[in-house]
Parts: sequence; C-alpha cells; structure tokens
Amino acid sequence: MSATENMRFFFKGIEIDGKTREYIKKRLETLDKFAENILKSEVEIDLDKKGKFRVEVMLHTPRNMFRADNTTESIEASIDMVTDELQTQVTHLKDKLRTLKKRGAISIKKKIVLDEGARF
Repeated sequence: MSATENMRFFFKGIEIDGKTREYIKKRLETLDKFAENILKSEVEIDLDKKGKFRVEVMLHTPRNMFRADNTTESIEASIDMVTDELQTQVTHLKDKLRTLKKRGAISIKKKIVLDEGARF
C-alpha cells in the first residue's frame, strides 16, 4: 500500500488548492521507496498568527508510527523538509534493525563450536 492511497488531510484556518494537494501527494509518494506497507498517512496544515504554515505528517505502518512537523512561510518548503525528516527516520530505523540482525548473527557464530574432526 502506498502513502497516498489512504491519506487524510486536516486544514485549520486555510484552504488548499488542487495544485498544492497534488504536490503534497507527489512528495509523500517518494516515501514509498523507504517505508514498506504504509497503512495510513495524515497531513495537517494550519496557518499561525504570524502568517507561517505549520505542516505535520504522520505515517502509520504495521509496527511503527513516524511523525515530523515543520513551520515555514510556504507549504511546499514545509512539505519538503517534513518528507526529508521522515525519510531520515525510516532509514535510521532500517539501519538500526539491520545492525541488530548482524550483531545477533555474529554472536551466534562466535558461540558455535565445531567438532575438531569435522571435514569442511
């Protein structure tokens, strides 16, 4: 399932045109390469009193939830920064799991005792 199939938008004090909505979907589709099986994604955009846009994106996967937010003067810039942050979070978790698997395999190999008479 992709990030854009089950996407929900929340807007506070702002209306988004179709072009901006398509840009958000396009940027979030890039996360499909990094996170498998995204169940749901939520995009929340609101306009603060200073005229800046706060964008928050949450991605739900079967085992994890990734969240990032950013506040800038344009929605596009905020979305770009948020997707970069989410990409970093996902790849960091993947690297961490890969490292743990590798460490486990190494520790098992160290504990294996081979018979002196075995022929390999």
